Amino acid sequence: MSQEYTAPVPDIEAAEVAEPAAVTIVVPTYNESANIRELLHQITESVPARLPCEVVFVDDSTDDTPEVIREAAKDCPFPVTVLHRDEPVGGLGGAVVEGMKAAGSDWIVVMDGDCQHPPSLVPELVATGQRANAGLVVASRYIKGGSRAGLAGSYRVAVSRGATWLTKSLFPRRLHGISDPMSGFFAIRRSDIAADALKPLGYKILLELAVRSRPRAVTEVPFVFQERFAGESKSTAEEGRRFLRHLAGLRTATPLARMVVFGLIGLTGFVPNLVALWALTHAGLHYLPAEIVANQFGVAWNFLLIEKVLFRDRRRHRHWADRTVRFALLANADLVLRIPLIALLVTHFGLSALPATALALVITFVLRFVGTEALVYLPRRTRRNRSRTA
Repeated sequence: MSQEYTAPVPDIEAAEVAEPAAVTIVVPTYNESANIRELLHQITESVPARLPCEVVFVDDSTDDTPEVIREAAKDCPFPVTVLHRDEPVGGLGGAVVEGMKAAGSDWIVVMDGDCQHPPSLVPELVATGQRANAGLVVASRYIKGGSRAGLAGSYRVAVSRGATWLTKSLFPRRLHGISDPMSGFFAIRRSDIAADALKPLGYKILLELAVRSRPRAVTEVPFVFQERFAGESKSTAEEGRRFLRHLAGLRTATPLARMVVFGLIGLTGFVPNLVALWALTHAGLHYLPAEIVANQFGVAWNFLLIEKVLFRDRRRHRHWADRTVRFALLANADLVLRIPLIALLVTHFGLSALPATALALVITFVLRFVGTEALVYLPRRTRRNRSRTA
Protein backbone atom coordinates (compact mmCIF):
# COMPACT_ATOMS: atom_id res chain seq x y z
CA MET A 1 0.00 0.00 0.00
CA SER A 2 1.38 3.43 -0.93
CA GLN A 3 1.24 6.48 1.29
CA GLU A 4 1.21 9.79 -0.54
CA TYR A 5 2.40 13.17 0.66
CA THR A 6 2.59 16.34 -1.41
CA ALA A 7 4.50 19.35 -0.16
CA PRO A 8 2.49 22.58 -0.27
CA VAL A 9 3.39 25.10 -2.96
CA PRO A 10 4.78 28.19 -1.23
CA ASP A 11 2.64 30.73 -3.12
CA ILE A 12 -1.00 29.78 -2.46
CA GLU A 13 -2.43 32.08 -5.14
CA ALA A 14 0.02 30.76 -7.73
CA ALA A 15 -0.87 27.20 -6.77
CA GLU A 16 -4.52 27.82 -7.56
CA VAL A 17 -3.77 28.91 -11.11
CA ALA A 18 -0.50 27.03 -11.65
CA GLU A 19 0.26 25.97 -15.19
CA PRO A 20 1.03 22.26 -15.73
CA ALA A 21 4.59 21.28 -14.92
CA ALA A 22 6.90 21.05 -17.93
CA VAL A 23 8.95 18.24 -16.39
CA THR A 24 8.43 15.66 -13.68
CA ILE A 25 11.62 14.46 -12.01
CA VAL A 26 11.13 10.91 -10.73
CA VAL A 27 13.58 9.83 -8.03
CA PRO A 28 13.44 6.28 -6.63
CA THR A 29 14.95 6.14 -3.13
CA TYR A 30 16.03 3.45 -0.71
CA ASN A 31 17.56 4.72 2.55
CA GLU A 32 18.94 7.93 1.02
CA SER A 33 18.10 10.32 3.86
CA ALA A 34 21.63 11.78 3.94
CA ASN A 35 21.38 12.84 0.27
CA ILE A 36 17.87 14.34 0.09
CA ARG A 37 18.56 17.92 1.14
CA GLU A 38 21.59 18.21 -1.15
CA LEU A 39 19.65 16.74 -4.09
CA LEU A 40 16.70 19.10 -3.67
CA HIS A 41 19.12 22.02 -3.27
CA GLN A 42 20.87 21.08 -6.54
CA ILE A 43 17.53 20.78 -8.34
CA THR A 44 16.46 24.19 -7.01
CA GLU A 45 19.72 25.76 -8.16
CA SER A 46 19.81 24.00 -11.55
CA VAL A 47 16.29 24.01 -12.95
CA PRO A 48 15.39 27.52 -14.16
CA ALA A 49 12.07 29.12 -13.31
CA ARG A 50 11.08 29.10 -17.00
CA LEU A 51 11.00 25.29 -16.82
CA PRO A 52 8.25 24.49 -14.33
CA CYS A 53 8.89 21.18 -12.62
CA GLU A 54 7.67 18.82 -9.96
CA VAL A 55 9.65 16.14 -8.11
CA VAL A 56 8.16 12.73 -7.32
CA PHE A 57 10.05 10.55 -4.86
CA VAL A 58 9.03 6.89 -4.87
CA ASP A 59 10.42 5.57 -1.64
CA ASP A 60 11.08 1.99 -0.50
CA SER A 61 13.16 3.00 2.53
CA THR A 62 13.33 1.39 5.93
CA ASP A 63 14.86 4.51 7.51
CA ASP A 64 13.60 8.09 7.94
CA THR A 65 13.99 9.08 4.27
CA PRO A 66 10.25 9.93 3.80
CA GLU A 67 10.30 12.26 6.80
CA VAL A 68 13.48 13.95 5.59
CA ILE A 69 11.90 14.52 2.17
CA ARG A 70 8.79 16.07 3.70
CA GLU A 71 10.85 18.40 5.85
CA ALA A 72 13.24 19.42 3.04
CA ALA A 73 10.32 19.97 0.63
CA LYS A 74 9.12 22.92 2.68
CA ASP A 75 12.03 24.99 1.31
CA CYS A 76 11.46 24.06 -2.33
CA PRO A 77 9.85 26.43 -4.87
CA PHE A 78 8.24 23.49 -6.69
CA PRO A 79 5.84 20.70 -5.70
CA VAL A 80 7.46 17.64 -4.08
CA THR A 81 5.54 14.38 -3.74
CA VAL A 82 6.47 11.32 -1.69
CA LEU A 83 5.01 7.94 -2.59
CA HIS A 84 6.14 5.48 0.08
CA ARG A 85 5.68 1.83 -0.90
CA ASP A 86 5.15 -0.74 1.84
CA GLU A 87 5.89 -3.50 -0.67
CA PRO A 88 8.74 -2.67 -3.10
CA VAL A 89 7.36 -4.66 -6.04
CA GLY A 90 9.81 -4.76 -8.95
CA GLY A 91 12.61 -3.11 -6.97
CA LEU A 92 13.95 0.23 -8.14
CA GLY A 93 12.52 -0.32 -11.62
CA GLY A 94 9.05 -0.85 -10.16
CA ALA A 95 9.43 2.36 -8.18
CA VAL A 96 10.27 4.30 -11.34
CA VAL A 97 7.22 2.90 -13.15
CA GLU A 98 4.97 3.94 -10.27
CA GLY A 99 6.51 7.42 -10.35
CA MET A 100 5.90 7.65 -14.11
CA LYS A 101 2.25 6.79 -13.59
CA ALA A 102 1.97 9.61 -11.04
CA ALA A 103 3.73 12.18 -13.25
CA GLY A 104 1.73 15.18 -14.42
CA SER A 105 4.11 16.46 -17.11
CA ASP A 106 4.77 15.75 -20.76
CA TRP A 107 8.44 15.08 -19.99
CA ILE A 108 9.67 12.76 -17.26
CA VAL A 109 13.28 12.76 -16.10
CA VAL A 110 14.47 9.75 -14.10
CA MET A 111 17.50 10.13 -11.85
CA ASP A 112 19.03 8.54 -8.77
CA GLY A 113 18.74 9.98 -5.27
CA ASP A 114 22.46 9.82 -4.39
CA CYS A 115 23.53 12.96 -6.33
CA GLN A 116 25.59 10.98 -8.86
CA HIS A 117 23.32 12.26 -11.62
CA PRO A 118 23.76 16.05 -11.92
CA PRO A 119 20.40 17.90 -11.88
CA SER A 120 22.05 20.67 -13.91
CA LEU A 121 21.58 18.41 -16.93
CA VAL A 122 17.78 18.24 -16.58
CA PRO A 123 17.04 21.33 -18.75
CA GLU A 124 19.42 20.07 -21.45
CA LEU A 125 17.80 16.63 -21.52
CA VAL A 126 14.36 18.15 -22.08
CA ALA A 127 15.59 20.77 -24.57
CA THR A 128 17.48 18.13 -26.57
CA GLY A 129 14.38 15.98 -26.73
CA GLN A 130 12.31 18.91 -27.94
CA ARG A 131 14.82 19.94 -30.59
CA ALA A 132 15.31 16.40 -31.91
CA ASN A 133 11.61 15.53 -31.61
CA ALA A 134 12.79 12.46 -29.68
CA GLY A 135 10.81 10.29 -27.31
CA LEU A 136 13.82 9.26 -25.22
CA VAL A 137 16.96 11.19 -24.30
CA VAL A 138 19.68 9.16 -22.55
CA ALA A 139 22.39 10.74 -20.44
CA SER A 140 25.40 8.66 -21.52
CA ARG A 141 28.79 8.12 -19.89
CA TYR A 142 30.18 6.56 -23.07
CA ILE A 143 29.96 9.27 -25.71
CA LYS A 144 32.33 12.20 -26.22
CA GLY A 145 32.13 14.52 -23.23
CA GLY A 146 30.84 11.80 -20.88
CA SER A 147 32.71 10.02 -18.12
CA ARG A 148 32.18 7.26 -15.57
CA ALA A 149 34.57 8.95 -13.12
CA GLY A 150 32.18 8.52 -10.19
CA LEU A 151 32.24 4.72 -10.31
CA ALA A 152 34.10 3.58 -7.20
CA GLY A 153 36.89 1.14 -7.96
CA SER A 154 38.04 -0.94 -10.91
CA TYR A 155 35.64 -3.77 -9.99
CA ARG A 156 32.52 -1.62 -10.46
CA VAL A 157 33.96 -0.20 -13.69
CA ALA A 158 34.54 -3.72 -15.03
CA VAL A 159 31.05 -4.87 -14.01
CA SER A 160 29.46 -1.80 -15.64
CA ARG A 161 31.34 -2.28 -18.90
CA GLY A 162 30.63 -6.02 -18.93
CA ALA A 163 26.91 -5.49 -18.33
CA THR A 164 26.81 -2.86 -21.10
CA TRP A 165 28.53 -5.19 -23.57
CA LEU A 166 26.23 -8.09 -22.65
CA THR A 167 23.00 -6.14 -23.04
CA LYS A 168 24.03 -4.57 -26.34
CA SER A 169 25.02 -8.03 -27.63
CA LEU A 170 21.67 -9.53 -26.65
CA PHE A 171 19.55 -6.65 -28.02
CA PRO A 172 21.50 -5.10 -30.93
CA ARG A 173 18.37 -3.83 -32.71
CA ARG A 174 16.45 -2.54 -29.72
CA LEU A 175 19.50 -0.82 -28.23
CA HIS A 176 20.73 0.67 -31.51
CA GLY A 177 21.70 4.28 -30.87
CA ILE A 178 21.93 3.82 -27.08
CA SER A 179 25.56 3.70 -25.98
CA ASP A 180 24.77 3.46 -22.26
CA PRO A 181 21.79 1.13 -21.69
CA MET A 182 22.83 0.80 -18.03
CA SER A 183 22.27 4.51 -17.43
CA GLY A 184 19.74 5.40 -14.77
CA PHE A 185 19.57 9.03 -15.93
CA PHE A 186 17.28 9.84 -18.87
CA ALA A 187 14.28 11.84 -20.06
CA ILE A 188 11.25 10.32 -21.74
CA ARG A 189 7.97 11.65 -23.07
CA ARG A 190 5.01 10.40 -21.10
CA SER A 191 3.15 9.67 -24.35
CA ASP A 192 5.94 7.24 -25.35
CA ILE A 193 5.56 5.06 -22.25
CA ALA A 194 3.46 1.90 -22.44
CA ALA A 195 3.44 1.43 -18.67
CA ASP A 196 1.19 -1.64 -18.75
CA ALA A 197 3.69 -3.48 -20.97
CA LEU A 198 6.56 -2.99 -18.51
CA LYS A 199 7.68 -5.79 -16.18
CA PRO A 200 10.50 -4.21 -14.18
CA LEU A 201 12.83 -6.34 -12.10
CA GLY A 202 15.70 -4.68 -10.28
CA TYR A 203 17.31 -1.37 -11.05
CA LYS A 204 17.88 -1.20 -14.83
CA ILE A 205 14.63 0.45 -15.89
CA LEU A 206 16.10 2.07 -19.03
CA LEU A 207 16.83 -1.38 -20.45
CA GLU A 208 13.23 -2.42 -19.72
CA LEU A 209 11.87 0.69 -21.45
CA ALA A 210 14.12 0.37 -24.49
CA VAL A 211 13.33 -3.32 -25.07
CA ARG A 212 9.61 -3.50 -24.27
CA SER A 213 8.49 0.03 -25.14
CA ARG A 214 11.19 1.70 -27.23
CA PRO A 215 10.18 5.25 -28.24
CA ARG A 216 10.09 6.22 -31.91
CA ALA A 217 13.28 8.31 -31.75
CA VAL A 218 16.22 8.22 -29.31
CA THR A 219 19.06 10.66 -28.79
CA GLU A 220 21.83 11.06 -26.22
CA VAL A 221 23.68 13.76 -24.31
CA PRO A 222 26.97 13.22 -22.48
CA PHE A 223 27.23 13.40 -18.71
CA VAL A 224 29.92 12.94 -16.09
CA PHE A 225 28.95 10.36 -13.49
CA GLN A 226 29.54 12.00 -10.09
CA GLU A 227 30.75 10.51 -6.83
CA ARG A 228 28.16 9.69 -4.21
CA PHE A 229 27.36 12.62 -1.92
CA ALA A 230 26.76 10.37 1.12
CA GLY A 231 26.02 6.75 2.01
CA GLU A 232 26.99 3.54 0.26
CA SER A 233 26.13 2.02 -3.09
CA LYS A 234 23.08 -0.27 -3.20
CA SER A 235 24.68 -2.47 -5.87
CA THR A 236 24.97 -5.97 -4.42
CA ALA A 237 25.46 -9.52 -5.66
CA GLU A 238 21.69 -10.03 -5.29
CA GLU A 239 21.04 -7.05 -7.57
CA GLY A 240 23.43 -8.62 -10.06
CA ARG A 241 21.45 -11.87 -10.01
CA ARG A 242 18.20 -9.96 -10.47
CA PHE A 243 19.75 -8.16 -13.42
CA LEU A 244 20.68 -11.47 -15.08
CA ARG A 245 17.16 -12.83 -14.47
CA HIS A 246 15.77 -9.64 -15.97
CA LEU A 247 17.95 -10.10 -19.04
CA ALA A 248 16.74 -13.67 -19.42
CA GLY A 249 13.13 -12.55 -19.13
CA LEU A 250 13.56 -9.82 -21.74
CA ARG A 251 15.43 -12.09 -24.15
CA THR A 252 12.74 -14.81 -23.95
CA ALA A 253 9.79 -12.45 -24.37
CA THR A 254 8.91 -13.82 -27.84
CA PRO A 255 7.68 -17.39 -28.54
CA LEU A 256 10.55 -18.09 -30.95
CA ALA A 257 13.16 -16.99 -28.42
CA ARG A 258 11.48 -19.08 -25.71
CA MET A 259 11.54 -22.11 -28.02
CA VAL A 260 15.27 -21.67 -28.67
CA VAL A 261 16.04 -21.40 -24.96
CA PHE A 262 13.73 -24.36 -24.28
CA GLY A 263 15.77 -26.40 -26.76
CA LEU A 264 19.11 -25.33 -25.27
CA ILE A 265 17.91 -26.27 -21.80
CA GLY A 266 16.78 -29.62 -23.19
CA LEU A 267 20.26 -30.25 -24.58
CA THR A 268 21.85 -29.67 -21.18
CA GLY A 269 19.52 -32.34 -19.77
CA PHE A 270 21.49 -35.01 -21.62
CA VAL A 271 24.34 -34.61 -19.11
CA PRO A 272 22.49 -35.72 -15.93
CA ASN A 273 20.62 -38.31 -18.03
CA LEU A 274 23.81 -39.96 -19.30
CA VAL A 275 25.57 -39.72 -15.92
CA ALA A 276 22.63 -41.43 -14.20
CA LEU A 277 22.43 -44.08 -16.95
CA TRP A 278 26.13 -44.87 -16.56
CA ALA A 279 25.82 -45.12 -12.77
CA LEU A 280 22.72 -47.35 -12.89
CA THR A 281 24.06 -49.77 -15.51
CA HIS A 282 27.39 -50.05 -13.70
CA ALA A 283 25.42 -50.86 -10.57
CA GLY A 284 23.97 -53.87 -12.40
CA LEU A 285 20.55 -52.55 -13.45
CA HIS A 286 19.29 -53.68 -16.87
CA TYR A 287 19.67 -50.93 -19.47
CA LEU A 288 15.91 -50.62 -20.20
CA PRO A 289 14.73 -49.75 -16.67
CA ALA A 290 17.98 -47.82 -16.21
CA GLU A 291 17.10 -45.66 -19.21
CA ILE A 292 13.62 -44.95 -17.82
CA VAL A 293 15.01 -43.97 -14.41
CA ALA A 294 17.90 -41.97 -15.88
CA ASN A 295 15.47 -40.03 -18.06
CA GLN A 296 13.84 -38.71 -14.88
CA PHE A 297 17.13 -37.09 -13.84
CA GLY A 298 17.21 -35.22 -17.15
CA VAL A 299 13.56 -34.26 -16.74
CA ALA A 300 14.21 -32.91 -13.22
CA TRP A 301 17.23 -30.93 -14.43
CA ASN A 302 15.29 -29.42 -17.33
CA PHE A 303 12.35 -28.56 -15.07
CA LEU A 304 14.56 -26.70 -12.58
CA LEU A 305 16.23 -24.63 -15.32
CA ILE A 306 12.94 -23.87 -17.05
CA GLU A 307 11.46 -22.75 -13.73
CA LYS A 308 14.43 -20.49 -12.94
CA VAL A 309 15.25 -19.12 -16.39
CA LEU A 310 12.41 -19.44 -18.85
CA PHE A 311 9.07 -19.24 -17.04
CA ARG A 312 10.03 -17.62 -13.75
CA ASP A 313 7.33 -14.96 -14.02
CA ARG A 314 4.60 -17.53 -14.78
CA ARG A 315 5.14 -19.87 -11.84
CA ARG A 316 2.44 -18.15 -9.80
CA HIS A 317 -0.30 -19.43 -12.11
CA ARG A 318 -0.13 -22.98 -10.72
CA HIS A 319 1.04 -24.73 -7.56
CA TRP A 320 4.58 -26.13 -7.80
CA ALA A 321 3.33 -29.72 -7.40
CA ASP A 322 0.83 -29.23 -10.23
CA ARG A 323 3.58 -27.82 -12.48
CA THR A 324 5.96 -30.65 -11.60
CA VAL A 325 3.49 -33.44 -12.40
CA ARG A 326 2.35 -31.84 -15.65
CA PHE A 327 5.91 -31.24 -16.84
CA ALA A 328 6.99 -34.80 -15.98
CA LEU A 329 4.01 -36.30 -17.83
CA LEU A 330 4.74 -34.22 -20.94
CA ALA A 331 8.45 -35.03 -20.87
CA ASN A 332 7.87 -38.77 -20.55
CA ALA A 333 5.09 -38.73 -23.14
CA ASP A 334 7.77 -37.55 -25.53
CA LEU A 335 9.49 -40.95 -25.23
CA VAL A 336 6.22 -42.85 -25.67
CA LEU A 337 5.23 -40.84 -28.75
CA ARG A 338 8.62 -40.84 -30.47
CA ILE A 339 8.93 -44.59 -31.19
CA PRO A 340 5.52 -45.06 -32.91
CA LEU A 341 6.07 -41.79 -34.77
CA ILE A 342 9.39 -43.07 -36.14
CA ALA A 343 7.67 -46.31 -37.19
CA LEU A 344 4.93 -44.33 -38.94
CA LEU A 345 7.45 -42.20 -40.86
CA VAL A 346 9.40 -45.29 -41.95
CA THR A 347 6.50 -47.59 -42.93
CA HIS A 348 3.99 -45.11 -44.38
CA PHE A 349 6.23 -42.30 -45.71
CA GLY A 350 9.22 -44.36 -46.86
CA LEU A 351 11.86 -42.53 -44.80
CA SER A 352 14.96 -44.33 -43.63
CA ALA A 353 15.62 -44.69 -39.92
CA LEU A 354 18.00 -41.74 -39.52
CA PRO A 355 15.90 -38.95 -41.13
CA ALA A 356 12.77 -40.45 -39.57
CA THR A 357 14.38 -40.23 -36.13
CA ALA A 358 15.56 -36.66 -36.74
CA LEU A 359 12.11 -35.56 -37.95
CA ALA A 360 10.44 -37.29 -34.99
CA LEU A 361 12.77 -35.46 -32.59
CA VAL A 362 11.82 -32.10 -34.14
CA ILE A 363 8.08 -32.86 -34.07
CA THR A 364 8.06 -34.10 -30.47
CA PHE A 365 10.25 -31.15 -29.40
CA VAL A 366 7.80 -28.62 -30.84
CA LEU A 367 4.86 -30.48 -29.31
CA ARG A 368 6.62 -30.63 -25.94
CA PHE A 369 7.38 -26.90 -26.01
CA VAL A 370 3.81 -25.96 -26.97
CA GLY A 371 2.41 -28.37 -24.39
CA THR A 372 4.70 -27.06 -21.65
CA GLU A 373 3.78 -23.45 -22.32
CA ALA A 374 0.05 -24.10 -22.71
CA LEU A 375 -0.55 -26.79 -20.08
CA VAL A 376 2.01 -25.96 -17.40
CA TYR A 377 2.67 -22.21 -17.39
CA LEU A 378 -0.31 -20.40 -18.90
CA PRO A 379 -2.90 -19.07 -16.42
CA ARG A 380 -5.86 -21.29 -15.70
CA ARG A 381 -9.08 -20.38 -17.45
CA THR A 382 -11.27 -19.75 -14.44
CA ARG A 383 -14.94 -18.95 -14.58
CA ARG A 384 -14.13 -15.31 -13.85
CA ASN A 385 -11.64 -15.18 -16.75
CA ARG A 386 -14.21 -16.69 -19.12
CA SER A 387 -16.87 -14.22 -18.05
CA ARG A 388 -14.46 -11.30 -18.54
CA THR A 389 -13.58 -12.56 -21.99
CA ALA A 390 -17.25 -12.84 -22.87
